[in-house]
Amino acid sequence: MRGTHRRPGGRARRCAAISAAVAIGLVATACSSSSHSTVSGVSPAQSRAAASASAKARAAALARAHAAALARDLKITPVNGNHDASPSDDITVTAVGKLTHVSVHTSGDAVYGSLAADGKSWHSRGHLDISQSYTVVATGTAPSGEKITKTSTFRTLTPAQTFSTEIFEGYQQSYGVGMPIMLTFSQPITNKAAVERSFELTTSKPVIGAWYWDGDQHLYFRPRDYWPAYTEVTLSSHLDGIEGATGVYGARNLSQTFEIGRSLIAVASTTAHKTLIYLNGKLTYQWPISTGRASEPTPDGTYLSIEKANPVRMIGGGPKGSPGYYDELVNFAVRFTWSGDYYHSAPWSVVDQGSTNVSHGCVNLPPTGAKIYYKLSIPGDPITITASTAAGKWDDGWTPWFLPWSQLVSGSATGEAVEAGPQGSTFVSSSSLPASTASAPVGTPASGNSGAGTVSLG
Repeated sequence: MRGTHRRPGGRARRCAAISAAVAIGLVATACSSSSHSTVSGVSPAQSRAAASASAKARAAALARAHAAALARDLKITPVNGNHDASPSDDITVTAVGKLTHVSVHTSGDAVYGSLAADGKSWHSRGHLDISQSYTVVATGTAPSGEKITKTSTFRTLTPAQTFSTEIFEGYQQSYGVGMPIMLTFSQPITNKAAVERSFELTTSKPVIGAWYWDGDQHLYFRPRDYWPAYTEVTLSSHLDGIEGATGVYGARNLSQTFEIGRSLIAVASTTAHKTLIYLNGKLTYQWPISTGRASEPTPDGTYLSIEKANPVRMIGGGPKGSPGYYDELVNFAVRFTWSGDYYHSAPWSVVDQGSTNVSHGCVNLPPTGAKIYYKLSIPGDPITITASTAAGKWDDGWTPWFLPWSQLVSGSATGEAVEAGPQGSTFVSSSSLPASTASAPVGTPASGNSGAGTVSLG
């Protein structure tokens, strides 16, 4: 059937052609669609912003890394965030390059320090306060020449135990030329050298002296020779933060100003039966006296006037009703031992004064002389008893002048003497000091009459 005959494969070829065209159209459509629609919902502008942010983040990270690398060129201790830094430790700043400036900010005592000669380190001076916040700001340059700034904020520890310090001398009070500075601590001190070095003396006239420990809670400063008359003395300290004993820290500083007044020195001879009174270096009065009888001798030694009263009730001599018992009101009495020895008026022994020792240990004076001495006397005036059959006892009164100079220095925990003046004080080797030119009895006690033979060194 010719009219219905079909060429083999023609339909298949057309179908294939149509399929190919459709496929091409689909590809074209896909290509065309990619230029007009979004990918995952991100527009080109957003893509560019994201790329910019990523670049900035990378730059910031690089900057931080560079800053951290630079910061490592500066080191501050105590480190930032420390809450229990030791007050005994210095603040230190070190640099790989150079330090240009260091400042310390605090509401407590000001902190000072010094830069090393090579410009690579800075150290604070002295102790820090307890329970105090500090902010250290250091600037410098890295080896590359770039500027660096670093900050450390820290706080010192709050100790479980503290100690306080009291001074005997009163503010702007006047004392005699023999007066020691007398300090008492509320807790025993074992780190004695550090405590000594926390004190500074400023004196209106040059003074050489030394610190002396009498046990663990009492500290004296005594000049080598008597203080120069009319000297103003200021004692200052940085005890806050000092570790006086293990775990025991000073809680506050101490400062006091007082003055040394005119020079008044009394010397009494138990054998010559007279006392010499030197006022401002000149022998001004000589009075006959009667000192302790043979059974109650007035003890040798250089003492200091402690207190005075008019009158003073004196009771002693044994039990009440015994032959030696006495109970008397005594006028114009100046005390120089705790055991009860005084310079005082004794009208009842005037007949014996100048020739015989009849007292119970006091120095009996004629009433007129006793009144003069009483009016002149202030605490710390030297009183020296000589030629007695009895030596004085350490701590029976204010007895630092019982100590010869070498023994006084050996009682310092530093083993050094102190030179003081208008600019402050320094510790020095006693062997480096010039020899004393003071003469006895107006400048220093007579040699060998200190009572040192009976001194107990605590």
